Amino acid sequence: MPYDDLQDFVRALDKKKELKRIPFEVDPHLEITEFADRAAKQGGPALLFEKPKGSAIPLLINAFASDRRMALALGVDSLDEIAQRITDLKELKKPEGFMGAIKMLPKLGELSNIFPKTVSDGACKEVILREGEFSLDAFPILHCWPQDGGRYITLPLVFSRSLRTGKPNCGMYRMQVFDSKTCGMHWQTHKQGADHYRQLKAQGKEMRMPISVAIGADPTVTFSAIAPLPPDIDEMMFAGFLRNEPVRMVKSETNDHLVPADAEIVLEGYVELGELRREGPFGDHTGFYSLDDDYPVFHVTCVTHRKNPLYAATIVGPPPMEDFWMGKAVERIFLPLMKLQLPEVVDICMPPEGVFHNLILVSIRKAYPGHARKVMHSIWGTGQAMFSKCIVVVDDDVNVQSVSEVAWKALNNIDPQRDIEMVMGPVDSLDHASRLPNYGSKMGVDATRKWPEEGFTRRWPDVIRMPNEVRQRVDALWKKAGL
Repeated sequence: MPYDDLQDFVRALDKKKELKRIPFEVDPHLEITEFADRAAKQGGPALLFEKPKGSAIPLLINAFASDRRMALALGVDSLDEIAQRITDLKELKKPEGFMGAIKMLPKLGELSNIFPKTVSDGACKEVILREGEFSLDAFPILHCWPQDGGRYITLPLVFSRSLRTGKPNCGMYRMQVFDSKTCGMHWQTHKQGADHYRQLKAQGKEMRMPISVAIGADPTVTFSAIAPLPPDIDEMMFAGFLRNEPVRMVKSETNDHLVPADAEIVLEGYVELGELRREGPFGDHTGFYSLDDDYPVFHVTCVTHRKNPLYAATIVGPPPMEDFWMGKAVERIFLPLMKLQLPEVVDICMPPEGVFHNLILVSIRKAYPGHARKVMHSIWGTGQAMFSKCIVVVDDDVNVQSVSEVAWKALNNIDPQRDIEMVMGPVDSLDHASRLPNYGSKMGVDATRKWPEEGFTRRWPDVIRMPNEVRQRVDALWKKAGL
């Protein structure tokens, strides 16, 4: 059964001994970050700060910071279960005859449960505070790192709508708190929220862009906000797929955006088109500070929340941290969709040190000369994978989940001048090393075994391996020797 809301998930974490309650006062200024950072790097539990300094609202962090909790959040024993469901769906074909149609009914029934359900009211509206009645200072908003520009809402679900298509989007963009009722809206140029902003701004009219922001929701909803979905796929529909049950949505009080009815907190307001303010610096997931820059301003005009809400937060910084486990879930769940476009792909890995966009390891079933380079360019042409700064392609007998094995095989297999390719293109906004913001170079490494058809005429040596029969004989002798 899916979780009803974030508090239901917290109870599940407690039951599974994946939660540590902190009953004494801890300061949201730096101290909670240090707690969360240590816990993530030591494989520790989720943390529930019951008395964050300066606020009466408990704070939850590191709820996704392990493979166990990530699977628990999505209601599965293994993330491979979700990947298999996607694989099964993409293999659906037109049924042959009556019995074929009958066999497809369970899958079609599953799809009917994914669409969001609009309801008239929800727990997120138990308390409604309009202008003059609220202050963002009531929430335990984190000042994460020493050089940060201020306090940041770090796990917001930002709802906007495309002027062109009318379709909603839910994205996750950090929000620096400027004062009790205004925040920065960190829309990087490649994100859907930024595109919606540009669509309105292109009209050349004095307009306000309505925005609603949910904080704290069923974990499938939070995860869906970071999922690399195509622009025409509603994140709430994907959350419905993950939970096998529709997400209950309710209309905001002051605009037409639908928000999760069971969210903990909702901020409603607007972005004034053309109004920019200096935002940052911010200690980012790269492990470096992203520098200050101009971004739109979000004006909060209404706050709704539960009677006893939880404040959900995360921190990012030198890896591995909570965001690595969320990214790993994206890697495993969306692998079948990559294979749909690139069936030669066996597996992929985004190591934590690569902070998602800096390194992707790919194993392929090589079938023709130049195949590795075809895969590189296909990945650079696919959604957010276009930001991959370095792609290393290896043969299908290499375990890309072992970075050590990839490094060994790749460094042995390449002739740098022959096998490394440089290209220019869009790069992640957080790449501080690129020559220009959002634009720079990327590297592809063909670490596959080279063929004569690729101009390699020397003999290629075998990897050293002991025969299995010898290993089995020594297994018995090993025990006999007391080793």
